[in-house]
Amino acid sequence: MNQLTPGGQSATQEHSTGELVKLVAEQVSVLVRDELRLAQLEMSGKAKQAGKSAGMLGGGGFIALYGLACLIACVIIAISHSLQAWLAALIVGAALLSVAGVLAALGRSHMRKATPPMPTQAVDSVKSDVAEIKERAHR
Repeated sequence: MNQLTPGGQSATQEHSTGELVKLVAEQVSVLVRDELRLAQLEMSGKAKQAGKSAGMLGGGGFIALYGLACLIACVIIAISHSLQAWLAALIVGAALLSVAGVLAALGRSHMRKATPPMPTQAVDSVKSDVAEIKERAHR
């Protein structure tokens, strides 16, 4: 039983060079569209997951901010028993800004080392497709 090619011809028939080029172009076009669709699906899934994670982190950080403000007020009140209240607040504020500066510098250096998010499955699939095409072209 003969298999039909996308052009509707029997696979056992010989094709002209023009027909072969047309078939390759059609197949490459379908392959590229499928790979792009895979990359789009993979990235949209990653984006949804990142959005949920960011929302949870933001909510937790917002609540933690209020807790930290209460602790800072406690430290200022404790220091104000031996110093004036404005001086205690100034000392605590300067210490907090120093810690914030160090954390920002560390975060910036880590961000520079981070790689951009990539659709790894789609990239691997394209690489294997290219290798397969090269292998078949050498035959």
